[in-house]
Amino acid sequence: MNFILRLLTWWDTSTIGTQIFTARHGEKVGEDAQGNVFYQKDGGKRRWVIYNGDMEASRVSPEWHGWLHHTWQKPPTEAPLPRKAWEKPHQENLTGSALAYRPPGSILSPGHAPRARGDYEAWSPE
Repeated sequence: MNFILRLLTWWDTSTIGTQIFTARHGEKVGEDAQGNVFYQKDGGKRRWVIYNGDMEASRVSPEWHGWLHHTWQKPPTEAPLPRKAWEKPHQENLTGSALAYRPPGSILSPGHAPRARGDYEAWSPE
């Protein structure tokens, strides 16, 4: 049953063809903090990622993104990027999810919108 479910829900995980290709030709390079696994073929000419969970491109950290797109040749496992003290840890794009930022007054924020404070004047054409 699990095989049929995975065959029919290809958008939820890597396809069976990708898994077979990865098993036959993929050379594992490393994993990131979220559990995504990165592979290469032919000494790095072809590179790809198998996501752990949702297939969302913003889940790939900048270090691995640069390696995937041939910005640098060595993966972060061999040559980690220098981090600045002010840099925050990587976070995926949460737009459209329940964890997305909703400022006060947004129609999507929980609760009621704040009442007008009296500093607003409606515009009317002359």
